[in-house]
Amino acid sequence: MLRAPSLRAPSLRVPALLVLSLLAAPALPPAAFADAPLFIVEPSQMPFDLGPGAPANQPARAGNLPHAPGNSGAAPGNGSGIRANAPDNPANLPGGGRTIWAGDEPVGYYTRNGGTLNLFDRRGHRIAYRPGGGRTKSLFSPQGTWCGTVAETADGIALGLTRDCANAFLR
Repeated sequence: MLRAPSLRAPSLRVPALLVLSLLAAPALPPAAFADAPLFIVEPSQMPFDLGPGAPANQPARAGNLPHAPGNSGAAPGNGSGIRANAPDNPANLPGGGRTIWAGDEPVGYYTRNGGTLNLFDRRGHRIAYRPGGGRTKSLFSPQGTWCGTVAETADGIALGLTRDCANAFLR
């Protein structure tokens, strides 16, 4: 039986220099699917251009809103009801290449619907999304709150989430 990983585990604390170097990397074409580590970020400690205060990252921006075209959980491709996003899809299981890891525990998976990046917990509940269009690296909850940021490189992604959004993976 898997136990919920502690989000205070040292393995979730990525050195700040590494995080900043990943986040500052130039925008690259979307990486092939690869497992994604999750780490905790404090919004007030984020560089301005990556935090919720930057204009492109504000939850109230029209393109970031949960009901904007392409962002809604009800939009085709964003819910776990389609095979590509289903929690029992082998690609979404540990070893399938889309696993989100908190330390050494799998806590969820991610999928892409066009330009929208969707994060799901292991049961298939949508926890967060990054709007398509390349205007922001920020993640937002389905309720419209700022959840964190995505570091994307040619090798894959890393997810810097607020404590509240990270805890949603454990509910």
